[in-house]
Amino acid sequence: MATDITLRHYTGAQAPDLRPMLLEVYTEVYADAARTDPFASPERFAEGLDSWSARPGWTCVVGYDGDQPVGYAYGAPLPEGSRWWGGLLTDVPADVTAETGTRTYALSELMVRTPWRKTGTARRLHSALLSPRREERATLLVDQSHPKVHALYESWGWQTLGDLRPRLPDAPLFHAMLLPLPQASDY
Repeated sequence: MATDITLRHYTGAQAPDLRPMLLEVYTEVYADAARTDPFASPERFAEGLDSWSARPGWTCVVGYDGDQPVGYAYGAPLPEGSRWWGGLLTDVPADVTAETGTRTYALSELMVRTPWRKTGTARRLHSALLSPRREERATLLVDQSHPKVHALYESWGWQTLGDLRPRLPDAPLFHAMLLPLPQASDY
């Protein structure tokens, strides 16, 4: 598959127009998981997408091969008092999970359609989403039943903070991970 992927950046204002394509790609990428895991259902994802894309500061990067979407990454800053850390099962100092609204960017989704996997596209989407961020760090959750995904993120510099189970129906056990981001003063 071609690796000449064009990356396009979007904001929450463009989310309604992107929504059908984001759902279509998700449904394709997670088709097998959705057959047996209620947490992976397209309906649950659509609810999460609507919630995330309505958040202040939501950004999305979509990769295209010609006019064909090959994958995307999106997220948003965690607000002050965020519930993100509410399902953390590992004891960590309170200051680690204290959110200010500008401290942590949460990478909510990163996915690449099968024909474009192992082409570097995931890394490019990841970097394009996070490189313009001004927060001090990013966070994401990796399903613990996917050790290869966890290892991939570790190879990109992510560190495991601990175990987290979101307070959502049918949620799996995740690794909560953190990645330091360049400070705004470094630019």
